[in-house]
Amino acid sequence: MCPPAHFKVTYSINPWMDPTKPVDLRLAVTQWEDLRDRYTSLGHTVEELEPDPGLPDMVYAANGATVVDGRVLGARFAHPERHAEAAAHLAWFRSHGYTEVHEPEHINEGEGDFAVTGSWLLAGRGFRSSPLSHNEAQEFFGRPVIGLNLVDPRYYHLDTALCVLGGDEIMYYPPAFSPGSRAVLERLFPDAVLAEEPDAGALGLNAVSDGLHVLLPQAAVGLFEPLRERGYEPIGIDLSELLKGGGSVKCCTQELRDAV
Repeated sequence: MCPPAHFKVTYSINPWMDPTKPVDLRLAVTQWEDLRDRYTSLGHTVEELEPDPGLPDMVYAANGATVVDGRVLGARFAHPERHAEAAAHLAWFRSHGYTEVHEPEHINEGEGDFAVTGSWLLAGRGFRSSPLSHNEAQEFFGRPVIGLNLVDPRYYHLDTALCVLGGDEIMYYPPAFSPGSRAVLERLFPDAVLAEEPDAGALGLNAVSDGLHVLLPQAAVGLFEPLRERGYEPIGIDLSELLKGGGSVKCCTQELRDAV
């Protein structure tokens, strides 16, 4: 995670960002700290990346890399405003003992568009990440990659429209995907939790699950009962200030899947 010490919205690179709406930085920091503290209270370890004053979107740490089995696929950002974030993430991994670190040739925005299930690596495309990054990820991780087309600009990254709950169980918002990609999701995940528009529109799928607890935006109230019915414990989080930049729980959280 990366503290939002320099978070602000001064440009717009997704439909959620409106530079005319001021950010309450103190509240953003308080909300982010609550998320961090929730993780630690659940027994997780949180590593913090040093924020850069010139990179206000660094708080969305999920975009900086994808880690599977201790192997690190770095990011290559689509928009110049975020380009320098990639090097900051790779430097952190190298300084913390990760030896298998790959600097990508093709545009991918880390866990924004890569989601790791028990069997597959789901890969979004359509607004940010290049389809060419899918083969690059498959070759690097040695895991089958399933490409999914995003068609609604509000759901510009896969992690705004789909969340891995555990193993091969997911929840997602069908209208965010092309008809063909919806058919693929239905085939691979016939028992998935399906979100309705109000919950997806609250970025309720921008969530993090540890296999039991699911931390998600508190406004996504329609997802709480379906998650409980599946045996999960939903935990509502208020990240309203960070939502102004187009991100919530998952965007703020990069998962370090170290080798077992």
